[in-house]
Amino acid sequence: MNTLISADNTWVLMSIMVLVVAFSIWMEQTYAWASKISGAIIALICALLLTNLKIIPASAPIFDDVVWGFAVPMAIPLLLLQVNLSKIWKETGRMLGIFLIGALGTVAGAVLGVLILGKFIPNLPYVAAMMTGSYIGGGVNFTALADAFHVDQTLISAATVADNLNMAIYFMILIAFAGNAWLRKHYPHPHIDHVLAHGTDAEEGKTLAAKYWGRKEISLRDIAIDFAFSIIVVTISKAIAGVLSTAIPTGNWFLNMLNTFFGSQYVWITTVAMLFATVLPEKAEAMHGAQELGTYLIYLFFFVIGVPASIPLIIQQAPLLLVFCLLMVIVNMLFCFIGGKLIGGSLEEIILASNANIGGPTTAAGMAIAQGWNKLVGPCMLVGTFGYVVGTYLGIVVGSLMIG
Repeated sequence: MNTLISADNTWVLMSIMVLVVAFSIWMEQTYAWASKISGAIIALICALLLTNLKIIPASAPIFDDVVWGFAVPMAIPLLLLQVNLSKIWKETGRMLGIFLIGALGTVAGAVLGVLILGKFIPNLPYVAAMMTGSYIGGGVNFTALADAFHVDQTLISAATVADNLNMAIYFMILIAFAGNAWLRKHYPHPHIDHVLAHGTDAEEGKTLAAKYWGRKEISLRDIAIDFAFSIIVVTISKAIAGVLSTAIPTGNWFLNMLNTFFGSQYVWITTVAMLFATVLPEKAEAMHGAQELGTYLIYLFFFVIGVPASIPLIIQQAPLLLVFCLLMVIVNMLFCFIGGKLIGGSLEEIILASNANIGGPTTAAGMAIAQGWNKLVGPCMLVGTFGYVVGTYLGIVVGSLMIG
C-alpha cells in the first residue's frame, strides 16, 4: 500500500506515534468524555484513521520490531511491581473472594461464548484468550496474550473496539446497579449510606484520569533502576521460556497446553516480577515511576494495534465480538452477585470486584472515587492488580484449551 510516509522512515513514524500518545494522554486528563473513552482508545482510533487515510503504513519496523518486540514485554514487569501478594491477602477481605469468584465467571463466560459463537466468528478462541486475561486483569494481560498467541492485528483491533463498546454499556449498568432499589433491599450497602449521610470529598474540576495520575516524585535514579529491572526480568524470563518450550514435548492437547503455558515468556515475566514484589516489597515500593513508565509503553502498544486495522473489517467483525464480550460480562456479573451474596459481601464490594475484573484496578478505583466509597479505593486497587497476575495464566489456559 502506497502511503504518504514510508515504512522505513522510522524517525517520522516514531514522532507521529509519540505525538499521538501525548495527545491522547492530555485529552483523557483534560476532558471528562475523553477520560471515559480512555487515552488508550483515543490513541488506537488516531492510528486507525492515519492508516486508513494512507498517511502511515500498516506495518513498519518501528511498530513490529520495537514496540511489539521491546516495549510490550518491558511494560509488564514495571506494572507488576504493585503486586505484593502478602499485602493483597491481608488487606482485601471479602472483596478478594468476590473477585476470584468473578474470575471464574470470566473463564466460564469465555468458554460458553466460544461454544455458542465459535462457528460464527473466525479465530474466536484467540479472542477468548485475550478477553479472559483482560476481564480478569486488564490491558497489560490483553497485550501479553495477543503477543503470546500471535493474534492477527486486525482481529486485535476489532476485539478492542468491541471491548470498549461493551465497557461503556457495562459501566452504565454498574452505576445503575449502585442506585437500584431492589439490589439495595437485598444487599447491605454501608458505603452508599455513608455518602448519602455525609456527601463525598472528591476533587472537583478534574477527570478521573487526572485524579489517578497525579504528579509524583521521581528521580533519574528511579528511571535507571526501573528500566534495569524491567529488562533483566524480561531477559531471565525469555531464557526460562526458551528452555522449557524446547524441553516440554507436544503431541496431544494436554502437552500442547503445557508447552504453550510454560514456554510463554509472559508467564515467566509475570511470575518473576510478582515474586520480586512479594519477597522484596520495600525495594518494589521504592521504585518510583514504574507504573507511569509501564503505562506509557502500553499506550504505545495501543497505537500500534490500531495501525494495521481495516475499518471495513472492524465494522464486519466488531458486532459479533460485542455480543461475545457482553456474554462474558453477563456471566462474570452473575458469578459476582450470586457468589458475593453467598459470602456476605456488600453491594459496593460486589460492584467494585466485578469492575476490578472487567475494567481493571484503575477503573475500579475511579468508580470508588466517583461514588465517594473512599474506604474501598485501596482494596479494589489491590484486587485489581492481583488480576494482572492470574489474568495471563488463565488466559493462556483458556486459549490453549479452546484452540486445541
